Amino acid sequence: MKIKKGDTVKVISGKDRGKSGKVLRALPREDLVVVEGVNIKKRHQRATKANQKGQIIDKTMPIHVSNVMLVGGSGKTMRHRTKEK
Repeated sequence: MKIKKGDTVKVISGKDRGKSGKVLRALPREDLVVVEGVNIKKRHQRATKANQKGQIIDKTMPIHVSNVMLVGGSGKTMRHRTKEK
């Protein structure tokens, strides 16, 4: 997997197509990345203390690495290739 934490990527397919953001976390074993502002789901959070209320929070969920493309320094998307031997 060529995409790492801190890279800027653009979503090329799915409901968030066209959005771009910074990679917050890379999960190479599952081929997933977490991109800020992309694939946000609402999750219910239980009250952890007696005086605290439960709430609904927005959580950024992972997206498959094949659905994102790296953005270069000039702002254009680019493909990565492995070195040929």
